Amino acid sequence: MTQPFVPNRTGRDHRLDVIRGLALLDIFINHVPGNPLERYTSRNFGFSDAAEAFVLMSGIAVALAYSGGFFKRDHLKAIGRILRRARTLYLVHIAIMSLALVIVGTGLYVFGAETIAKNVNFTRFQTDTIKALIGVPLLGYQLGYFNILPLYVVLLFAAIGYLYVGVRSVWAMMAIAFGIWCFAHLTEINFPNWPGKWGWFFNPLGWQLVFAFGLAFGLSVKTGRAFVPFSRVLYALAWAFVIWSGYWVKMEMGAVPGLAALPDLFADTNKGALAFLRLVHVLALAYVIVHTRFIGWLLSTVVFRPVAMVGRNGLAVFASGSVLAIFLQVVFEAWPVGDAVKVAVIVTGLAAQFLIAFYFDRRKKAARAAPARASGGQAPARITARHPSEVATS
Repeated sequence: MTQPFVPNRTGRDHRLDVIRGLALLDIFINHVPGNPLERYTSRNFGFSDAAEAFVLMSGIAVALAYSGGFFKRDHLKAIGRILRRARTLYLVHIAIMSLALVIVGTGLYVFGAETIAKNVNFTRFQTDTIKALIGVPLLGYQLGYFNILPLYVVLLFAAIGYLYVGVRSVWAMMAIAFGIWCFAHLTEINFPNWPGKWGWFFNPLGWQLVFAFGLAFGLSVKTGRAFVPFSRVLYALAWAFVIWSGYWVKMEMGAVPGLAALPDLFADTNKGALAFLRLVHVLALAYVIVHTRFIGWLLSTVVFRPVAMVGRNGLAVFASGSVLAIFLQVVFEAWPVGDAVKVAVIVTGLAAQFLIAFYFDRRKKAARAAPARASGGQAPARITARHPSEVATS
């Protein structure tokens, strides 16, 4: 069995970066609907998709990066770091949301791209412009495909309370998270859209549970205590569920027999509140990946180093990929092209994201090397290197 796909206490495990990089590339492909490569993304092979994986890994990264302060009882410093990260994500969301409004608006008014405007909820901006402009900074007005970062901002605020509890008792933290998830499903309560009548596409009250699982996993690595120890029975069940769900979804077999007879809490298949089947699938998949030696070896090979680089620069890649994806949606509607051209364009977009990751990777390395150069090759004594996990949320 392999070690978990996360940095350990003495180094950084790049396999976590690979998984996150794959999720980011998967998200980009799915954010340009109608392209042939969509058929090969993760959502076609199981109940969950890259969004669940992304949020789960975000929880792991947050625990690894910020829990140290909570363990040391230096709460104010740890909370300050989390809030600064939340501020960065918030500002990035406002920036890419503004660009998306310009892109979709230009597509609609200049090139007549009406379908994309309707599909991503741009029509609300047309009918309630002033309210929508107010709703953007309040995170109440979200275009389609631009709703993950608002969720992450809320989850970072939740992480403050969860880490405070989790460093004392992981299971108490999970009990709170599970209770909130149940409450969200049973009451259908959600964060409100404004302007609009509906709630957020990703209901934070539901999605916080998979984030909490990530926190629990990250905390277990920090403490050296397994959150869920390896079990041959559990490993076999996880593999069976992953294979069965992949077959079920790929064969388009529809509703799962008997699911409707279960209580609503487990029968619900709504992605917005994080359906039970989606949660179980992503957790089973994570368990399989963590405990399968071949997968660990494969992701550690040189072939996946570029993907790990993408994962290390997740925010830059996600932000640029989101803007590029909405631009391509407008382009493909304004100038319809065949599948071959779409594939070529999507592959070019993927290559662009590798270049963006390479650029930001080089910038980080240069920034880390600057203090050493300034001191004649040795880092000043007053400067301490961050634990590798503390860059996990970049």
